[in-house]
Amino acid sequence: MRPFKYTLPRAGTGDLRTPIRFYQYAPNNGPEPGEGEDRLLYTAWAKVDNVWMKDLELAKSNGTLSDLTITIRNPQADYIPTNKHYMDIDAPEYVGKRYNVKQVQPDLQNTGFITIVGELNGS
Repeated sequence: MRPFKYTLPRAGTGDLRTPIRFYQYAPNNGPEPGEGEDRLLYTAWAKVDNVWMKDLELAKSNGTLSDLTITIRNPQADYIPTNKHYMDIDAPEYVGKRYNVKQVQPDLQNTGFITIVGELNGS
């Protein structure tokens, strides 16, 4: 039998130090087609992880070097992130960069948090 050993969770409340905002583009008000102004959907505190050094070569070959992994508290029914939403990170390192929500992964072991993979928006 394997002895019990407590392992710390990957993310805790104290790790959520970066403000983050989720947006959705809204259609233009005029006769021009396309999307323009954005609509704020949700704000939260997040833990932002870049590509890990061990995954750096794999990220280079996949073209996912600019992807981020973001952990936030599970907002339950208040907000459900989808791949149609965008993220804006309120930190000096990410000024002017907008990320698309690429994938949302609920943490089944720790249901208080969800993990979101973001991809740098090309536009």
